[in-house]
Amino acid sequence: MSKWLRFRDLKDRGIVNSWPILRRRIERDAFPPGRMLGPNTRAWSEAEIEDWLSSRPIAGPEPRGAAQGRQHLSPYPDKRGRAP
Repeated sequence: MSKWLRFRDLKDRGIVNSWPILRRRIERDAFPPGRMLGPNTRAWSEAEIEDWLSSRPIAGPEPRGAAQGRQHLSPYPDKRGRAP
């Protein structure tokens, strides 16, 4: 039997940190919408969350264009990478 996760559980796992971000993930990132267990109670099965996480890319795309040349530059002028 699968465990049910509530919004707090998603927040604790670092998946979302607000309801608007959750809504955006559902609309744009194919995040599962969950199930209504009551009039104000939404929950997700742990299995569907794990499936969604495993479907996500591990790393972003390779930098292109001007971003490719900036990748090695430090944001600080000090050679040791520290702010002055």
